[in-house]
Amino acid sequence: MQFGLTDEQQMIVDTVRSFVENEIYPHEDLVERSGEVPKEIADEIKRKTIDLGFYACNFPEDVGCAGLSHVDFALVERELGRGSMALNHFFGRPQNILMACQGDQRDRYLMPAVRGERMDALAMTEPDAGSDVRGMKCSAVRDGGDWVLNGSKHFISGADHADFFIVFVATGVDETPRGPKKRITTFLVDRGTPGFEVRDGYASVSHRGYKNCNLDFDDCRLPDAQVLGEVDGGFAVMNEWLYATRITVATMSVGRARRCFDYALNYAAERKQFGQPIGKFQGVSFQIADMITEIDAADLLTLAAAWRLDQNLPANREIASAKVYASEMLARVTDATLQIYGGMGLMNDFPIERFWRDARVERIWDGTSEIQRHIISRDLLRPLGA
Repeated sequence: MQFGLTDEQQMIVDTVRSFVENEIYPHEDLVERSGEVPKEIADEIKRKTIDLGFYACNFPEDVGCAGLSHVDFALVERELGRGSMALNHFFGRPQNILMACQGDQRDRYLMPAVRGERMDALAMTEPDAGSDVRGMKCSAVRDGGDWVLNGSKHFISGADHADFFIVFVATGVDETPRGPKKRITTFLVDRGTPGFEVRDGYASVSHRGYKNCNLDFDDCRLPDAQVLGEVDGGFAVMNEWLYATRITVATMSVGRARRCFDYALNYAAERKQFGQPIGKFQGVSFQIADMITEIDAADLLTLAAAWRLDQNLPANREIASAKVYASEMLARVTDATLQIYGGMGLMNDFPIERFWRDARVERIWDGTSEIQRHIISRDLLRPLGA
């Protein structure tokens, strides 16, 4: 078993880390203060990413992209995790689900997305349907050969910059022994479509500048050409393309934890109390030891899950394990770093309080920790009939 990186993988890591340090870090304070990413900065990051050849690097070569493996892409995401989410959003990683585009959809949505000409946003969550996806109330019904959408979505990340949206809605109900079960269909919806409105969302303490929005559909009429995949096949599309997005949370948590750890390590070596560096006290040194152990464990767990995808092996449980462990590890590392800094850790003179705030959402989005544990336990118990 090979644990080291190839020369090409090390080049990927070095290139993306250098990009984050030189193109993302310098703008982070501005985004933190204003809660906005100026358009000129967003455009510059996108342009430089395209010039670097990394835009849409999660897409295959047959659509003109880098075609990175799951492990290679996990390394990219890990390094991006070191920087501001609001800024690295423009590094450009469209939703892989766009590979389900067929016919004219490829020219209207897939190809412009991977070229950086149009940006997408994924819309699934609703006020009453978070973890319970089948509980969604946003629906579409047939009318005169078209579909008419009504309802709302919220917590939609990246919607403020999106040119089009990948929207999951209920399109029917099946009666099952366990009760009614909604059928889900995926639609491609352009910004500006009549009956569709994008509104500002909630102010979040995590990832300032990386906004969430509300989407409202009021008799929004769409033709069959806007269906992504098959009618009532939303879950099939979701399961084929979206479950691996949880690796993104895990990898970015690892990257952010490593950046935070560097602050903790250097502060423990430089800060003196009682005539010596605080790192010489067991209360601090043991925290440092625990932090790096957990970071390394999360890193290996995440890369192992990505490796399984590359080998076409079942990876649902492994991805869930990586997501829950890495996101909870990040919470512990940021909290321990803040404790090592003491009162200064809560001041905005250092980015520690930002890392601490940002860490909280990782245990919620892309499937809460509780949902990940459900996936893990179900995978283990079902073969035993439990």
